[in-house]
Amino acid sequence: MDNPILFEEKQYLGSNNQSILRRTVLALFCFIAYYWSENPKPVDVSGIHIGSYPVQSIENSGQLFFIMGVIILLFSIGLVFIVHMHTTVQNDGIVLTGLWTSRKVKVKFADIVSVRKVRYRKHSVGRSVYNLHSKGKIRFYTRGNELVELTDKTGLKYRIGSQRASELLEIIKERLNEKGGV
Repeated sequence: MDNPILFEEKQYLGSNNQSILRRTVLALFCFIAYYWSENPKPVDVSGIHIGSYPVQSIENSGQLFFIMGVIILLFSIGLVFIVHMHTTVQNDGIVLTGLWTSRKVKVKFADIVSVRKVRYRKHSVGRSVYNLHSKGKIRFYTRGNELVELTDKTGLKYRIGSQRASELLEIIKERLNEKGGV
């Protein structure tokens, strides 16, 4: 094998913390609405008045909320097994493979001018992206708060999110030093 894999990382679509939080809150809302529909009496707790369930004429209307909550939870569990991004570092460069029909992105070490590790901003919403071109940067991110930023000869920046950003950075620097770069 003339091009061995030096680093490999798979990031799964269902492991993004922001997405997990959104799906959990939505499922929780569905289960609360189901409970409210099954117990339609008004509630008065600590000065907060929750009125009776507004739909009294339709029987079993709350079961739809229960079914939706279960579907959201099953969908969330299913997403944990779907690979969003597969990062591999080989002798000649970095290969990023995305979800199903996404194009494979190859960054050759010969084109890289600089490399550094960066942390995401605190208040940044970390949504999963693959090959997102924005403001002279190409972003690849699924989960985590650190990334490796590569700059190529044209000034284009590649931001690759990783759970093992330090290890990825060291391997890239090692390969660039062997090639006579950075």
